[in-house]
Amino acid sequence: MTEYEKMISGNLYRASKIDAEHSSKRGRALADQINKLARVNTDEIVSLERDLLGKSGAELFINPPLYVDYGFNIEVGENFYANMDCIFLDVAPIIFGDDVMVGPRVNFITATHPLDAGVRVRGLELGQKITIGNRVWIGAAAVINPGVTIGDNVIIGSGAVVTKDIPAGVIAVGNPARILRKLTEEDRLFWEKKERDYYEVDD
Repeated sequence: MTEYEKMISGNLYRASKIDAEHSSKRGRALADQINKLARVNTDEIVSLERDLLGKSGAELFINPPLYVDYGFNIEVGENFYANMDCIFLDVAPIIFGDDVMVGPRVNFITATHPLDAGVRVRGLELGQKITIGNRVWIGAAAVINPGVTIGDNVIIGSGAVVTKDIPAGVIAVGNPARILRKLTEEDRLFWEKKERDYYEVDD
């Protein structure tokens, strides 16, 4: 395996030996270019973000500034939005489903290091894939740690530090994140009524 293959598959690797084809330089340069644009240049920002990411859907916007390690290890589904100042440390893949909303200053951290100090100081590191399901909302300043999977229809509260997998259909909060409660039929009915009221007032 190449060092890059080791990196994205969750094995120990040495960053200094990754081949030029898979270098982080291009992704970081694109992120810098995006971050220098005025916010009103939406079309140009989105075009550069499509070049930056490994995969994107029809509707995409990541509000600058944004920060990546590689960029091409990030895949987003349809209708993806992330607010400003998010960090995507994508030494391993970061995969988002459809209809995901990300608050400001959220951190997606796939990068980690050996627990043994002797191995760690000799320069070996590793990454663990992050997977985010469909229709997930992640609140401001949350941290999603290496190896985490978040299920469909989940809400992650602001400031949560997610260290373990979160099952579908729940609200999770705190540090470390814990399940606060399940999302219920009552929640759906309540918010659908709010939606109906909105359109009735608008009419």
